[in-house]
Amino acid sequence: MAVLADSDTRWKWGALTARRIAPGSQVHGFLLRGRATPTERQLAETGAEADELREIDAHSFLARMAQCAPAAGSSADGSPDSLPSGTDTGSQGYDVVVLACVGGTIQAMLHGLARAWHGARRRPVIVTGYVGVVYEKLTDGLLLRHGADMILANSRFDAERFRAVYEGVRADASAVTECALPFLGGDPYDPEAVERGERPFRVVFAVQPSVPDSRRDRVYLLERAMDHARAHPSREVVLKLRSKPGEHTTHVEELPYQRLADRAKDRQPPNFRLSYGNMGEVLDGTDLLVTVSSTAALEALQRGIPAAILTDLGIREPLGNHYFAGSGCYASWDELDSGYLPRPDAGWLERQGIGASPDEAFTEARKRLSELVAAAREGELLPIAPYYTVRTAPGYLPHVLARHGLDVTGEPDASRAPQPATGLRGASRRVLRRTARGAYRAGVQRVAPVIRRWGQL
Repeated sequence: MAVLADSDTRWKWGALTARRIAPGSQVHGFLLRGRATPTERQLAETGAEADELREIDAHSFLARMAQCAPAAGSSADGSPDSLPSGTDTGSQGYDVVVLACVGGTIQAMLHGLARAWHGARRRPVIVTGYVGVVYEKLTDGLLLRHGADMILANSRFDAERFRAVYEGVRADASAVTECALPFLGGDPYDPEAVERGERPFRVVFAVQPSVPDSRRDRVYLLERAMDHARAHPSREVVLKLRSKPGEHTTHVEELPYQRLADRAKDRQPPNFRLSYGNMGEVLDGTDLLVTVSSTAALEALQRGIPAAILTDLGIREPLGNHYFAGSGCYASWDELDSGYLPRPDAGWLERQGIGASPDEAFTEARKRLSELVAAAREGELLPIAPYYTVRTAPGYLPHVLARHGLDVTGEPDASRAPQPATGLRGASRRVLRRTARGAYRAGVQRVAPVIRRWGQL
């Protein structure tokens, strides 16, 4: 099984999804080079491992997929538990390709793979989906994913929304498959650990790279977290960070909380600290998860940990916290300061697939994948047919494909293809690539905010 990802969070989703839908299969990971290519530290923090992992560009990935035929032969019962592993050669190839990327990249890869496998008797099954809470660009993102054989929905709520969108534009909705977020799980919450004196009551504020996006709002949230620590000296307040300055994740972070916190270092109470690490491990000792709209709230609720969705900045679509309407989790810092702990609504949790067995949640997806793999081995999969074509979106699709170096037929544009480099030249190119990536990140986090402030003068 091959997994293509373009950021740390999408790698986490893609690799863990692969393990869920096809237990026992080998996972060969490909990290798409770009602004958000994860560092080794970020990869380690995801806790998602691969049998093989490498960086690659879009053209090289498509060329590799064109050379790899799906494995011939199948198990006795066709169970995905015994899917043969993908290999590094064209003699065996991959049964399944998971596209864990941003929507535009997925659309480009679908057209590129359709071109690469044109005329082939068999091809791999293509799986895609969403990393977490789908609170923006629902229609845009779904249509960019259309054409995959399986489009995973993380809950019944999402599955119903996805099908409604596709049916509303006369697109085939049969690929939508209900499952759950692959990283839900972990030990159930033990509220008596604090009473037994094993640890202090721990409040974790899970920050997000792009929500909110203004300095004023981010400073406000940081100050309120520190105020909560001062108001409750017996509690431990943890600011859970996503990435270090210079690293990028799924979304661009222009104002890292680390830098804001460093400027307030002399005002930080002793029971307040910053933390990195795998979210699952952080939740092991959490008594209250606070966030604006992070998917971490769902991880906490799955374990039975109280979760607060902040209303301080309003309940607004740009913040993504509108997604939690009906959850019973809304609260302000003032309410939390007074000791309030939100109680989630059972019906909302059920619609979100929260509380069910994570393994059972993937039963339908495993069954569907088994059927598709069996069909693929018999050469019965239909050609890849995205909703967007030069006929349905002639003013949109060509630009999406061009951004990834493809022409309107899905063929790599030779003028954009990377040139092979080895030896000293290859080493120099790798150094240049890392330098350029660092310069881009510095520009986003340091230069761009200054220019914007100048523009407001």
